[in-house]
Amino acid sequence: MSSDKDKQSTSEQKKVGIYICHCGGNISDHVDVEKLAEKVKDIEGVAVVHTNTFMCSDPGQELIQNDIKDGKVDRVVVASCAPSLHELTFRGAIKRAGMNPYLYEHANIREQVSWVHHGQPATEKAAGLVAGAVAKALRLEPLEPIRVEAHRHATVIGAGVSGLRAAYDLARRGLEVALVEKSPFLGGQTVNLGSLVPTGELAEEVITQIAEKVLSNDRIKIYTCTQVTGWEGFVGNFRLTLTRKQPSDAQSIALLKKAKDHNLAEGEYLQAAGVFPGNVPENEQTISIDTGAIVMATGFKSYVPREGEYGYLKSNAVITLPELVKLLSRYPNRRGKFLQVNGKQVRRIAFIHCVGSRQIPGIHESDQEGHLNEYCSRTCCAAILQAAVQIRKAFPGTRVFDFYRDIRTYGRGQEDVYEEASKLRVTFFRFEPEDQPQVETISNGQFPLQVSVKDTLTFGEQIDVPVDLVVLATAMEPMPIKDLVELMKLPVGADRFLQEVHPKLRPVEVANTGVLLAGTCQAPMDVGEACNAAQAAAAKTTALLARGYVELDPFVARVDTEKCEGNGLCEQACPIDGAIQVKEKEVDGQIVRKAEITPALCTGCGICVAVCPSRALDINGWTLEQYEAMVDAIVAA
Repeated sequence: MSSDKDKQSTSEQKKVGIYICHCGGNISDHVDVEKLAEKVKDIEGVAVVHTNTFMCSDPGQELIQNDIKDGKVDRVVVASCAPSLHELTFRGAIKRAGMNPYLYEHANIREQVSWVHHGQPATEKAAGLVAGAVAKALRLEPLEPIRVEAHRHATVIGAGVSGLRAAYDLARRGLEVALVEKSPFLGGQTVNLGSLVPTGELAEEVITQIAEKVLSNDRIKIYTCTQVTGWEGFVGNFRLTLTRKQPSDAQSIALLKKAKDHNLAEGEYLQAAGVFPGNVPENEQTISIDTGAIVMATGFKSYVPREGEYGYLKSNAVITLPELVKLLSRYPNRRGKFLQVNGKQVRRIAFIHCVGSRQIPGIHESDQEGHLNEYCSRTCCAAILQAAVQIRKAFPGTRVFDFYRDIRTYGRGQEDVYEEASKLRVTFFRFEPEDQPQVETISNGQFPLQVSVKDTLTFGEQIDVPVDLVVLATAMEPMPIKDLVELMKLPVGADRFLQEVHPKLRPVEVANTGVLLAGTCQAPMDVGEACNAAQAAAAKTTALLARGYVELDPFVARVDTEKCEGNGLCEQACPIDGAIQVKEKEVDGQIVRKAEITPALCTGCGICVAVCPSRALDINGWTLEQYEAMVDAIVAA
C-alpha cells in the first residue's frame, strides 16, 4: 500500500475540486450533503468543494468550468448519480473549460449510497467513496483519445423495413453502404402485413417506396442470397466475408419460381415475398468487404405454437394472427356478409392474446431449449384490434370475440382503434394467466370449436363461446442468429434479443464499438418504431464515420516492456482476439518476446493485468496504484 511519503508527493501542487450533487433530493434526502462537504474539504490535495441541487445542470457545470478557468482546480471529482448517466456530461464540461477531460473521477453516492442507506451510515459511506475518488484523482495523468482511421462505409445486415431505412439514410448522408440480405427479396416480415396501425398505410406501399429509393441510390450495393460468414477487425476497420449462393430453403425456392413465372422485373413487388432486386447469384461466391461500422437489422420471427396449444395443429380451424393477416392482405377490398377462410364461412371468430408472450414460469411451458418469453410483444394488441375492425367493417355478419389478459394499445392513435372496435360491437372477455382460455372441439353440428374462459369482467363467470375460427396472437421472437452472435461476440439479453448499452443514453449501440442496432433484432417494435430505430442507428453511424477517423476512450491496457517476460499468459486470458499479442522483437541485439496491445480492440477489462505475474500490464485511467490508493483512502475515511 501507499506510504505517507508517496501520498505527500502525489498531492503536491495538484488541486482537486469536489462537486457534490443533491440530485433533487435523491441524494440529499438520505445523505447530509453539507456535512459531507465539511468532512471532505480538509482531505489533502482538495482545493475547493461545491454543492448544487443538480450538478449536471448548466449552473452546476458552470461551477466546475469557472473553477478550472480561474486556475483553482486541475483535477475534478463529481459525487452524484451513476457515472453511466453523466460521466460524458462532466467530461464534456471539463473539456470545454480547457482541461484534459480524463483528469476526472466520479463517486457514485446515489445508487451506491442514498438508495441503499439512510441517515448517518449514508453520509459516512459517501465520505469514504469521495475520499477514494480524491485519492485516485491525485494520481490521474492526462490521456489522449485513441485515433483510428475509418472507412467511410457501413454494412447493414438485413433488408427488412429497418434495414432498408438504415441503408437509405446512411447513403443520403454520404456513406457507401453494403446491404446484406439472406433471402432473394427485400422487405422482411413487413411484407406479410396489410394496413398499418394507426396510419392505415398499406405495408406493400411502404416497402415499395423505401425499396425504390434504395435500389436507385448508387451508393448502396445490395447483396441478396448472402450471409456473413467471416468477421474481423475493429471500429472503422472491419473486414467481412460474405458468402452468396442460391437459396436452398423451400419457401425461397417457391417464391423465386413464382417471380420467374410472373416475369418479375427488378424493383417489382411480389405478394408475400417483397421487392425483387433481380440479382440472384448463379454460383456460390465469396466476397470480402472493408467497412467502418455494422448495423444489425436481422429482424424477428413469429412464435410457432406447440401442437395442441389452444388446439393449434389439431384443428384446421385454429390459425395464428400472422396467417390471418396474410389472408386478409391478399384480398384487401373483399366484402360480404361473412368472412371466408379456406373456403369456409366464418360466422364467429375468436382472438386470443399473448400466445407465446408474457409467459410465466410454473404456468406456461418452456420451449425445447428451456426458454420462456416473459416479455410483452407489444404490437399484438393493436394488430388484433386492427384485424377485428377490418373484419367487422367488411363482413358485418361475422361476430368477433376478443379474449385478452390486458389491452396494451400504447402507441399514438392505437387507443382509437380499440375504441372503434368497441363501437363495432367486438365482444371482450378478460382472463387471468392461470385461467387461460380452453379451446375444445365440439360436435353439436353448429360450430367446430368452443372457447371457454373465466371472465374477470363478470367476476369470474364461466363463459362458453362456440366459434368457427380461433386466431392466436403469437409473440415476436428474435431471429435465430446464433452464428452471427458467436462470430461477432454480440451481447444478448435474457429475452434473447440483441442488447443495447443503455436503453436511454445509448439505445441503439452495443458494447462492441462500431456495431449498432436497428429494429426488431433489439426488441418487439411496430413498423414506425423500427424505422425510428433505423434512423437513429444511421445517425449514430454517420457521426462515427463522417470525419474519416474515430476517436476512442484511452482506457486500454498498456505494457511496461522492461517488466514484460513474454510468457503469453495475458494473450491466453484475453477474451478479444487480437487485442493483445506476444511477439518476438530485437532488443539490444537479442530476440525477446514482448506483449503488444492493439488499442482499438482492447476493451480495458483488466483480465490481462490480473494474470501477469510480473505486473507488466496496467489499464490507463485505472492503474493498480490508483486502486491501492483508493482502498487506503476508503479504509482511512
